[in-house]
Amino acid sequence: MIYAVLAYGFWGLLPIYWKLLQGVDPVEIVSHRIFWSVFFLLGLLGWQGRWPELTMLLQPRAVLGLGLTATLLAGNWGLYIYGVNTDRVVETSLGYFINPLVNVLLGVICLGETLGSWGWLAVGLAGLGVSFFVWQSGSIPWIALGLAVSFACYGLGRKLLKVPALAGLTLETLLLSPLALGILLALTAQGQSHWGLGTTVLLLGCGLVTALPLLWFNQAAERLSLATLGFVQYLSPSIQLILGVALYSEPFTGVHALSFSLIWLALGIYSWSSWQRRQRANPPGNHRSPP
Repeated sequence: MIYAVLAYGFWGLLPIYWKLLQGVDPVEIVSHRIFWSVFFLLGLLGWQGRWPELTMLLQPRAVLGLGLTATLLAGNWGLYIYGVNTDRVVETSLGYFINPLVNVLLGVICLGETLGSWGWLAVGLAGLGVSFFVWQSGSIPWIALGLAVSFACYGLGRKLLKVPALAGLTLETLLLSPLALGILLALTAQGQSHWGLGTTVLLLGCGLVTALPLLWFNQAAERLSLATLGFVQYLSPSIQLILGVALYSEPFTGVHALSFSLIWLALGIYSWSSWQRRQRANPPGNHRSPP
């Protein structure tokens, strides 16, 4: 549980880090994040003795599939950093609150998974919350929806590929690293890169802030049930919401409050119904290991 709280708490606090790079274009930040993450992820694989998992992925189907998921991931990272650095931290948190329910919807549509009446009620409430926000504000929260949909599609792609989590992410960053390096070299040649002392340290640290919570998450995932991880994951957008309102003085109006309340209610209903289903599938006295 400590590893899970560390991982999701760290992800929740990441807006503070990206705010320090507010003068840097999101494309440059994402390029640094991809390029330097490669070295940390390769180090993690070596430290955990998982090199064979990476070499097993060097097949056309896996490389093509992970190339597509890598594109979704890079887009998600870029959109998130753009949202944070244009003072929309509250909206980014909304996206990651919606994301679990988009995952559920994609599971029903694309994988034929079943969704009970409580699940449909949860999805409906979340949709009502977003619709109310659009109706009252007169604008679509495209950053929130883009983050929720892109990461849900990324998760669906990774589920279909069925590859090891850490090795898959390593290969994704490896596939993107030539493009990331090309962008960084082009920006440097044009004199548009940001290589000041403090900024350089922060840009180099992009790999560390990507790999470190991933290491904690992997440690937690090996020890906790998916149901427990599902509850803890809401820590991250909750911290982001608090940061946006309390630290960065972003507006949180009555429209925000009602929209978030509907989405929180939806998450509560879905989490409760999921817990109920797991209890029925694994009644007390059944000591099978969690999935």
